[in-house]
Amino acid sequence: MPAEDRDDDVLLGLVGRARDGDATALDELLARVRPMVLGRCRRFLPYPEDAEEAAQDALLTIATKLDQFSGRGSFRGWVVVVASNAARSTYRSLRRRAVERSADLLPESPDPRTTSVIAGTRLDLLDALEELDQRSPSVVESFVLRDLGGLTYDEIAAATGAPMSAVKDRIHRARTQLRPMLEGR
Repeated sequence: MPAEDRDDDVLLGLVGRARDGDATALDELLARVRPMVLGRCRRFLPYPEDAEEAAQDALLTIATKLDQFSGRGSFRGWVVVVASNAARSTYRSLRRRAVERSADLLPESPDPRTTSVIAGTRLDLLDALEELDQRSPSVVESFVLRDLGGLTYDEIAAATGAPMSAVKDRIHRARTQLRPMLEGR
């Protein structure tokens, strides 16, 4: 049996015990998924503190809403969905807070000595995702889970409850709409 399958079995065992009220199992489950959650949040958010904040939110959601894992797809897939949603929510919150602050306190453009190129790229992608979410909200989740979350089409279909053809169509439409948005940035 491959190591990942054994890990999945261990995780599912911990999920069952945690659902039954075993606090030790819940602690172990959260400790095991934390690196995966933090890694996913880091793919969205360029600053470590922001990724850590999103990861903590995701872990809290996992702990308090474990009963919402239906078992339709893999537990890892469900964790990726929770982490992706937490990262996007943290980004929205940070963006809202930045807008609320005085524009005079913010620099006109980022200082290249303190801001990495990849950070700007991630922020552009997050801005484009927010814009796409306004235009075509039905395509965003599948795109995020595939291209940022690394889930397979099967895992996305299971996580979203959508047929495979719909998942593929949504991802294609999202990519088609995002491409010109990102080229213009």
